Amino acid sequence: MNEQNRVILIVMDSVGAGALPDAGRYGDEGADTLGHIYSRYPGLSLPNLSALGLSSIEGVSIAPYHGTVRGSYARMAELSEGKDTITGHWELCGIRMDEPFRTFTEHGFPKEFIDLLEQRIGRKVLGNYSASGTEIIRVLGEKHRETGYPIVYTSADSVFQIAANVEVIPMETLYEYCETARELLVGEWLVGRVIARPFIEKDGSYIRISGRHDYTFDPPKETILDYIAAAGQEVCAVGKIHDIFNGRGITSSVYTSGNEDGIYRTAEYMESCSRGLIFTNLIDFDSMYGHRREPEGYGRALEELDAMIPSVMKRMRENDILILCADHGNDPVHTGWNHTREYVPLLIFGPKVRENINLGTLSTFADVGASVCEYLGVRGPEIGTSFLKRILK
Repeated sequence: MNEQNRVILIVMDSVGAGALPDAGRYGDEGADTLGHIYSRYPGLSLPNLSALGLSSIEGVSIAPYHGTVRGSYARMAELSEGKDTITGHWELCGIRMDEPFRTFTEHGFPKEFIDLLEQRIGRKVLGNYSASGTEIIRVLGEKHRETGYPIVYTSADSVFQIAANVEVIPMETLYEYCETARELLVGEWLVGRVIARPFIEKDGSYIRISGRHDYTFDPPKETILDYIAAAGQEVCAVGKIHDIFNGRGITSSVYTSGNEDGIYRTAEYMESCSRGLIFTNLIDFDSMYGHRREPEGYGRALEELDAMIPSVMKRMRENDILILCADHGNDPVHTGWNHTREYVPLLIFGPKVRENINLGTLSTFADVGASVCEYLGVRGPEIGTSFLKRILK
């Protein structure tokens, strides 16, 4: 492959494309993120994403597209167990998780851990139950301000979250608490992520602010990011990608304040990153609308992304490939506040990519990683089959 080949991989966090056959095992039978958004927001208009093939994917129930489909497309099944952000991203990059990360939904985290955490940080904590982040802050925000105790909570995802009003607990201290929790949450207490959730109080309401930080740990084996970086190419991470991989295999990274900033930072890297992989996560779909069960807001966010897609496409070079996909679902009409076990869409576009090629249903997200590696001419992952020969002109 040409040494100047480059892939722009954008993960539309939580944009699911219908329940997987095993969704019932996860309590997610009938989940359909895109379909249910369309049913609640029937004016949903995604002309640019549909031109790349979104509305043509099997099982995707949005407004049909009647023009020429300019890209190749598919839906992907998750091979790994679970429906977590880390699991999805790691599988995209070649790691299969045979067991899902542990969750503590039913009773919260064990007393032994909470006691040890309180001892280490020198103060009590509030909460320790499964909840929506915005809801638990609303319920415990005043008590938090009165006592100075941080709010801790979890969900059906494998996470331990610490929320703090930055006027009560400074951001730096919140991060220190999260680092301590990450050190402790190993072995039988191991979870996928520890998340810092800063907020402020304004006009009697509690508002989450930028400064979220995810604390993970190294993937259990090498990923395609390691292979690309080892080959002397660039791996430029946008958004929470750096956190998801704990910095492994990443040569440059930048955090973002939301989807619009994520596309802006991606475009910046398209000007400065000469070869290799630009890897972007767009978090707002999941954090702002999926978890908060706001289908109309989710629909508007999809339309905003759709309007930004041309700004990425016009910056593409002759040897670029653009890939858009997701890491799991988060159906805003489904019960609860958590991720849903779904197929995810796959859209592929570029000057060298054939038009209107339906790849059908792929059996693993890792087919993306295998294809990226083949295109960049580097070692491929242990799992996944490249679809490159099926889509290139």
